[in-house]
Amino acid sequence: MSKNGVPPRLQQFYPVDERPSPDRQSPYQRLARQMQDVLGDGGVLKEVIREGEGPLVPENASVAVHYSGYLEYADRPFDTNCYMKFPRLMKLGKDVTLWGLEVGLLTMKKGEFSRFLFLPRYAYGRLGCPPLTPPSATVLFEVQLIDFLDSAEVDDFFSRTPDEQSEVPLPRLLKVVDTERGFGNRLFNQRHYEDAKDRYKQAVTLLKNREPVDEVQKRDIEALKLPFFLNLSLTLLRLEQPAKALAYGKKALEIDARNAKALFRCGQASAIQRETGSRAVNSKSKTQQLMHNLILLLALIKTSSFTHCCVCVCNYINSQTPFLYLFIHFILKGYSLIYRIQLFIHLFTLIFVFHCPLFTLNFYINCSRAFSGMQL
Repeated sequence: MSKNGVPPRLQQFYPVDERPSPDRQSPYQRLARQMQDVLGDGGVLKEVIREGEGPLVPENASVAVHYSGYLEYADRPFDTNCYMKFPRLMKLGKDVTLWGLEVGLLTMKKGEFSRFLFLPRYAYGRLGCPPLTPPSATVLFEVQLIDFLDSAEVDDFFSRTPDEQSEVPLPRLLKVVDTERGFGNRLFNQRHYEDAKDRYKQAVTLLKNREPVDEVQKRDIEALKLPFFLNLSLTLLRLEQPAKALAYGKKALEIDARNAKALFRCGQASAIQRETGSRAVNSKSKTQQLMHNLILLLALIKTSSFTHCCVCVCNYINSQTPFLYLFIHFILKGYSLIYRIQLFIHLFTLIFVFHCPLFTLNFYINCSRAFSGMQL
């Protein structure tokens, strides 16, 4: 906090040649003089920092924004989502609970960065929102509109009955499908693959349920399914489901047999399936070999003397870790036969459980070759 209680961030609202003093206007009062009155009652004021492009945000749209809310004389935000790389989509009229913020968003364009002042009736009211905001607080919000999707057509479409949906004109249906694709692409880019898959599949279902009036329209609808099949194939590859990814890749090839992306997706899925199958076969063969050697070892223990088995264990461990060999030799020396048998069993269990499979396998092989005469 700097002189007279004005934080450094708010000093930008004062001219360079003026020093803030207690008898002057507050920072927010001074800022309000250079802002645009959005509603005409002074409740929502706006200043554009960086212009956006394209149309304004429509009502009932879903928006992705970065925002930070500040109290007067505070240098840090009381609420922000700027730490999020991919802010979630918020639906106007449902997810945006601050009235002034929703009013401000409707005046913004994609890519725009603006600053808003909200009076209490457009912010947190007379009671405030303890402990974040005090009662009757005027708040400053800095908002960057990253993107928005007009979901009005989607909301209207899904509010209808199935019979009514079938009567919706094809251009409106295509707009709904395109919006679903936009939602899916955004979720995919944010690595929400399950949600993206659901959006793509919903769009495909809408196209499947549409009865074409003629062969031309049928071909057009089939062609519209192609990008969704490709997106589903890629999404399922990300979800490590190569069999389903391959199935959607084949569906894409049924529409366009020479589509490069579809061929590539099928190749990726097939390669992953072969690799996974190979690993499973190798794992099964290794397990079978391990069980085979375990049977040989049990036969060895049953037919050979305890001394031979102990010598085999110690000689093998000595070749790997001499210190461990000396330690085991010291433990075994001087104890009764029953106690040494118990130690041997514990030792074998430790080797089997904690050492790598190759260590255990070599141990089995050495035991077998040394005392049973069996050649593997």
